[in-house]
Amino acid sequence: MTENTAFYPGSFDPITNGHIDIATRALKLFDRVIVGIASSLNKNTLFSPEERLLLVREVIGKTFAQQKQRIIVVGFNSLLIESMREHKAKVVLRGMRAVSDFEFEFQLASMNRALEPQIETIFLTASEKYHFLSSRFVREIALMGGDVSAFVHPTISKALAKKSIRNKVDTQ
Repeated sequence: MTENTAFYPGSFDPITNGHIDIATRALKLFDRVIVGIASSLNKNTLFSPEERLLLVREVIGKTFAQQKQRIIVVGFNSLLIESMREHKAKVVLRGMRAVSDFEFEFQLASMNRALEPQIETIFLTASEKYHFLSSRFVREIALMGGDVSAFVHPTISKALAKKSIRNKVDTQ
C-alpha cells in the first residue's frame, strides 16, 4: 500500500498556532505530513532559512512528540514540485484564512498542476479562531514590543523577543 503523504510548504516566518492547527488537522487526513520550509529567496524574512528550519523543527517536535514518525520538517530551495518528488508526496497542502487568499492559491495550484499533472492541491480553511492570524501580523506585533504569546508556541515567542531586542539595539 502506498503511503498518503502531503507536503505543507511555506516560509513559516514565523510558524503560528494557525499553521499548527492546519498540520494537526492534516494528520487526520494523511499518513504523513511534510512541513517544507521554503528558502523564500523573493521575500524579506525576519528569520533566516536556517533559523526557521530550527525553530519549526523544535515547535513541531514538541507539539507532535507522539507522532514524530508521521510529521517531519525539511528545508527546500528548489521548485516545490522537485521537493515533493524527492519526498514522494502527491498532495500539496495549503491553508486559507479568507476568500482573499483564494485567487493566489488557485493560481499557484494551477501552475503546480501544469508542472506536474499528478500533483493535487488540498485547501484546508483556517479554524475560526485563526482566521485573522498571519505570520506578518505576528512579526509586526512582536517587533513593536507587543505580546504574541496567544498566537505562537513559546519557543517562537522567545525567538521573536530576541529579534525585537536586537532590532531596538540596531536602530539606536
